[in-house]
Amino acid sequence: MANVIFFDLDGTLVDHRSAVFETIGQIVQAAPNATAPPEELAALWWMLEARHMREYLAGQCSFAEHHRRRLRSFLPMLGEPVPTSSDLLDAWIAERYLTVFEESWQCYPDVHPCLEALKRLPRGPRLAVLTNGDPEQQRAKLARFGLLEYFEAVLTPTELGAAKPVAYAIACRRMRTDPAQAVNVGDMLESDVNAAARAGLTGIWLDRGIDFVTGKPSSTTVEAVLRIEQLTDLPDHLSHTNA
Repeated sequence: MANVIFFDLDGTLVDHRSAVFETIGQIVQAAPNATAPPEELAALWWMLEARHMREYLAGQCSFAEHHRRRLRSFLPMLGEPVPTSSDLLDAWIAERYLTVFEESWQCYPDVHPCLEALKRLPRGPRLAVLTNGDPEQQRAKLARFGLLEYFEAVLTPTELGAAKPVAYAIACRRMRTDPAQAVNVGDMLESDVNAAARAGLTGIWLDRGIDFVTGKPSSTTVEAVLRIEQLTDLPDHLSHTNA
């Protein structure tokens, strides 16, 4: 049995993608001068989020600035003027985006049963969250759904000084474990599974049937990967893998 299990957060524990699309859909429907239907503008916001999140993770801007950069590109498509003040951009994000976004968070129904089952295991593994997200926002998600109590640590680029994939080795040192004794569970095949494996961990793919980035059905042709379809399969999977 592994002695540490790292869990990704967005797309693994909390349905981030659905919350984003729900939020932008509501914003667009309330915008009389929007230049495209809600689904098209939600897809645009999703693309901008990915682009500017990469800039934040690369240390090119702050978390607040990555929000501002999204908004500067998005507001013209919403048919609204772009404020020149950072304070006004921040206010828009806080009042019109984050309020709805946070209300739209949903915890996947298989999360609590999985964590409870792991807690009951004799000499069960220590658990941590390893996420590229903003520490304050990610802890707020975990607190909302009563998940913080299950995890020994919540590790983000702020604590570790690096994002995934570099963060895997640093996270293992932080948790005082050898990578060979650690497991990483996540919904993204490359960044959560393959990258973890290259760092020496065991990567387990949580295949929720949808690609987190594209929203299309996930690939069914992937071979030679440890794969589960729901988190409640994880405790038995770990037991069989280590039998």
